[in-house]
Amino acid sequence: MNKVKLSQDENLSIKITHQLLPQAQQRVDLYFSLPVEMGISPSTLNAEDYFYSNIKSHSAYYSDQLHLPLVRSRFISQRFEGEDKGESSDYRLNLNLYSYQLKIALDVDVKQTLKLKNSEEFYPAAIELAEQITNLTKKLRRYTPSDSKLSPFFDNADNYLSWHIEQSFLKLLSKGPKSSEFATEREFLLTFCRDENNYRIDCKYNSQVTLDDPNRITNKMRLLQRLIEYGVVFQKHTSYLDINLKRLVRGSVTAVIMAFVMLLVLNARSSFTEVTVVLVAFLGLVYGLRETFKEDLTSLIWRKIQKGRPKWQNLFRHSVNQKRILSQILWLEYINNKDLPKTVNELFQQRRQQNKQAARLLHFRCDNKVLAKEFLPGYGDIQQQMFFNLTPFVRFLKKGAGRLYHLDGQKISSQAVERRYQINLILRNVDKEGEHLQRFKITLNRSEIVNIEAMSGEGL
Repeated sequence: MNKVKLSQDENLSIKITHQLLPQAQQRVDLYFSLPVEMGISPSTLNAEDYFYSNIKSHSAYYSDQLHLPLVRSRFISQRFEGEDKGESSDYRLNLNLYSYQLKIALDVDVKQTLKLKNSEEFYPAAIELAEQITNLTKKLRRYTPSDSKLSPFFDNADNYLSWHIEQSFLKLLSKGPKSSEFATEREFLLTFCRDENNYRIDCKYNSQVTLDDPNRITNKMRLLQRLIEYGVVFQKHTSYLDINLKRLVRGSVTAVIMAFVMLLVLNARSSFTEVTVVLVAFLGLVYGLRETFKEDLTSLIWRKIQKGRPKWQNLFRHSVNQKRILSQILWLEYINNKDLPKTVNELFQQRRQQNKQAARLLHFRCDNKVLAKEFLPGYGDIQQQMFFNLTPFVRFLKKGAGRLYHLDGQKISSQAVERRYQINLILRNVDKEGEHLQRFKITLNRSEIVNIEAMSGEGL
């Protein structure tokens, strides 16, 4: 089974990552157990508002061979003649595949290299990584297109990759171990970064005004990054399901209430032979009650009908040919304990007694269905990522928590402590091979996620 992975993304966000094969079907459930003291409820955090503002999906081609690009240099070496749009599109797609895979490979290898805390291991690995990147960029730059219509695609990709490579190695040297014994190796890597910077200057990729402003150069590179994702990262279209059913419910409730109101009005007119103050007051009361109860009754009936029904659909298309690749059906709603599946409830019950505090349950479900029968050559999977921003969860948390006092002999000392909260989360993954469950404890404060702990021995 392809296991779904949960990890921290930013200070207050988590990421769900998994891979999907052609024509695969998979269900992913997240059950959030939110302590009541956090103040989260349907009245303080609307599920639909949270979905639109704080849940993001990302889907792209993927390969587990992340250390080397899958697109060979022969794709980059193609020089297209003429003005055929299909050829220009093919060049851009192949160039983006190469560039995107190179970026992913570099990010993964830099992260692995930073795990080496020993200088004797860190610097040889960093130098080897620099040599590998040099060889790969040489393959790209060896075949600069002669066609003026293709040159902008190459310049954008080359500009971004050069900048990203320099930034990645500067980050590597900044966070890596320091040692005077490896001064030569460190200088080699610094020279490598200077060479990339000089290369962009020689190519005149960026104006001096842009280079002098950190915000401008960073935002420009983010734009170039999105450009190289064209054809690799799929376009997403989100649609709200049951919108016509919601209109039908609203219309039906309005029709029933209006029929009742008209009945009262007709009876009132037959009882009063002429217009009086009492008649006017009675009609005003009837119409006031209609406006008061119409929305409440519509909301009540709609909640009953919508409970358990899917709410949204994400449809991912290939950005070049608009071919449908992946469909997602999504749910997000507050549930009660009785709505929990038996296996999920049993896993929640394994918590220690002191952790079984009153909580509000929020359930997210995603049904994935891969529509494509095959992917681009060299790619056997697509990677699906879902990002959950937890910032709305900490909106009502208290600041600080006071001080902790200690008695040391005759001296009393104190230190500041922060208030922390714990969210229990169960990740459930179901596909044709069976079911897998894992419970996580997410510890957070008002500013960040302090820790994410996967509870061992609880997978099924």
